[in-house]
Amino acid sequence: MANTKSSKKDLRRIAKRTKQNTAVRSALKTYIKKTRTAVKTAEVPASQEALVKAIKALDKAVQNGVIHKNQAARRKSRIAKQVAALAKG
Repeated sequence: MANTKSSKKDLRRIAKRTKQNTAVRSALKTYIKKTRTAVKTAEVPASQEALVKAIKALDKAVQNGVIHKNQAARRKSRIAKQVAALAKG
């Protein structure tokens, strides 16, 4: 358990940040899931709109340090590949 005033404050900060980061990660998963669902139902315009939202959310998460930039790049690449394949064929 924290003893000093500053370490107690650090714990409060960490808890606040953890809560916010968890919410952002959850939202990312939702955006990606919506994109994949649109791809599975073969809705080209909906999947492209969902892709744009997912990419925007991933970029914001990287900016805020929630996820690593390589992880965001990998996720963007995978969902973009799926949307491109749907649009192509």
